[in-house]
Amino acid sequence: MIQFRVNIIQQGGIGEKPLLPKKEKMKLRRERWLQKIDALKLTFQKQKAQAKRKATPVVGDLQPLVEALPELSELITVGKPKDARKRLKTNTKKKASPTDYSQMKPAQKRKLLEEEVSRFHEVIVNPSYKANPLAAIGEHLAKRMKEEEERNTT
Repeated sequence: MIQFRVNIIQQGGIGEKPLLPKKEKMKLRRERWLQKIDALKLTFQKQKAQAKRKATPVVGDLQPLVEALPELSELITVGKPKDARKRLKTNTKKKASPTDYSQMKPAQKRKLLEEEVSRFHEVIVNPSYKANPLAAIGEHLAKRMKEEEERNTT
């Protein structure tokens, strides 16, 4: 049977298609079909987005403006004095560092670990801790609880 196909292919002319197994044909047909579906979805999404932009009151379609903005912003930043850029940077607020250890970045984890190690060494060197560790820890906890109560009442 394989020889028969080879003979047919050899006999065929230049313009004829090579014989493919049925599964290969089905795969190719399915791929073409999926490509057509993807193309249709993409055009539908573009039309829907354009209709949504046109429905925006007063302004209309801003897509051409959005595409042109990067060029304009580069021109504007070149023209601004350095003082104005510095003022913009100083006005921005920094994000609060996360308190959950699993959400911290590696640098934040390292910094926290260094702080805890230095605090631990301070506690160990403290003479009141050396004399009576449990009493020193109890005093520290009592002070801490008192501070938290004062913060909560205010």
